[in-house]
Amino acid sequence: MIEYRNVRVALLGAGSVGSQVARLLLEHGDELASRAGAGLELVGIAVRDLDAQRDVDLPRELFTTDAESLILGADIVVELIGGIEPARTLVLQALQSGADVVTGNKALLATHGPELFAAAEQVGAQLYYEAAVAGAIPIIRPLHDSLAGDRIVRIMGIVNGTTNFILDLMDRQGATFQDALATATELGYAEADPTADVEGYDAAQKAAILASLAFHTSVPLVAVHREGITAVTIEQVRAARKAGYVVKILATCERLTDEDGREGVSARVYPALVPESHPLASVHGAKNAVFVEAEAAGDLMFYGAGAGGVETASAVLGDLVSAARRHVIGGPGVAESTRSALPVFPIGTVRTRYQITLHVTDAPGVLSTVAGVLAAHGVSVETVEQSSAHGDDGTATLVIGTHEAREADLADTVVALRGETVVTEVASVLRMVGV
Repeated sequence: MIEYRNVRVALLGAGSVGSQVARLLLEHGDELASRAGAGLELVGIAVRDLDAQRDVDLPRELFTTDAESLILGADIVVELIGGIEPARTLVLQALQSGADVVTGNKALLATHGPELFAAAEQVGAQLYYEAAVAGAIPIIRPLHDSLAGDRIVRIMGIVNGTTNFILDLMDRQGATFQDALATATELGYAEADPTADVEGYDAAQKAAILASLAFHTSVPLVAVHREGITAVTIEQVRAARKAGYVVKILATCERLTDEDGREGVSARVYPALVPESHPLASVHGAKNAVFVEAEAAGDLMFYGAGAGGVETASAVLGDLVSAARRHVIGGPGVAESTRSALPVFPIGTVRTRYQITLHVTDAPGVLSTVAGVLAAHGVSVETVEQSSAHGDDGTATLVIGTHEAREADLADTVVALRGETVVTEVASVLRMVGV
């Protein structure tokens, strides 16, 4: 039997992911050692409450409330606490001690990534974070390594399983937003307070991470435009399907050139219309998918479980094996590549297309009035669908698809339409992507 040196692993947090990481480490230690070239010795698990109920039955002697002492005795620290503090302080302490860190903490990386990567580089340590975006889906390593020699043009991702589950239920079963949210909560896909998911905060954090990695530039969380799905109605979802689209909330990261010829990047999160023919339209339930467009490699799609304890533990263990291999080989960690320092453009500079649904008075000249408003803002019409008068209120419905235009001009157009006397209501505004 081959004798391996041991690499000491400290685990911070024993929630749904952390407990599965510990279980798999203990159950498959010999197999993981053969892959890493070193034994992965779990030296302890730091938790806040030693007596808390846990998903997995783990040896009690592994648990401690003294995270700092545990960190100082470890070669690799796995941080699965979540949130900003005390995670930030503990990760910095681990890196400054020379330990490598494996984390799944998207909020921490999106908010303090540059600080953490700088701390790792200063001492030659490595920060791994595959589990921070899209759960079990391998997307960080492909962007970091496999596509490092390519030029990423755009990333579009369904990176939040809760919101995809809700929108999918609305689309396929005709549920209202509130009913779909209630089902997601009942099944454990949504938290008791679902704000981080349904308002797009979770997806925005992941967009910041993906954009920073893909474009080799620092994209702060505050620069990510964010819109959630709470305003999406069943009427919008039905109308989208009738027109050959599916409503999805997407994290979009894109390389752009502005009107002055400057190259920059954009990161944004919002619900949008995706053609039924696009691969992202067929991502159902709580699954995640990331669609990458690269100059040389072309179109790539990564699909799978975006959450779940054992699923996310797979990504954590992949990073852990990589970290152990690095300890066996020796040498400093590889610094994060953010040297491009491209500017992050505001949402107004992005070029996109709108689908605008209007309720208008049923009278001659209305269509020309609406077309005039669009033309005055530099927006041209691609498609128009007009219904006959409905109800007793003397109104009709116009569904207008625009050609591609600047987001700022499109937004101004919507504001102007709301002020027109012939428009009784701007019933719906959705962006159109993937076409």
